[in-house]
Amino acid sequence: MGRPTTKTDLLLAAEANYEKLNALILGLTERELSTPFDFSDDVKKKEAHWKRDKNLRDILIHLYEWHQLLLHWVQANQDGNPQPFIPQPYNWKTYGNMNVEFWEKHQDTPLGDAKRMFQESHAEVVKLAETFSNEELFSKGIYKWVGGNTLGSYFVSVTSSHYDWAMKKLKAHKKIYVKTRGQGGCIL
Repeated sequence: MGRPTTKTDLLLAAEANYEKLNALILGLTERELSTPFDFSDDVKKKEAHWKRDKNLRDILIHLYEWHQLLLHWVQANQDGNPQPFIPQPYNWKTYGNMNVEFWEKHQDTPLGDAKRMFQESHAEVVKLAETFSNEELFSKGIYKWVGGNTLGSYFVSVTSSHYDWAMKKLKAHKKIYVKTRGQGGCIL
């Protein structure tokens, strides 16, 4: 399925990828969960997030915090308090620093709490998306505060697209874990 361009597709993709992500998480062994992520040997993984996130908690918290960005942004703007999606002092050029701040903020958050927070925020984002019409989500110019994009594109980005990112990272970790374990090099 391509990137959703209708409300129906948005909701279906969000739920489908949410379920896939949860199934992938449930399939991780305790040892896979307790082995820190290490993608340093893969030269293709240059983006900062490959170094930043060290475990499942970090991924779930990242998803949770981006859900919060969307929820707060929509609420503030609907209440007549215009705000950009990326809060000050950050912007689209510096949001990587914001992601590091999210990571630092949650280093003491237990995995169980991160799972619950992610599940609850996913439900809140889906519930919010359901309150908008297809036109409100996918027609440009409906809300000035959305800028040149559609509101729905933000919902897609923080749900199905972001869940794809998370699954890619978890699958890469699992692949490395199996490879190092197969060589007798499991680090624990």
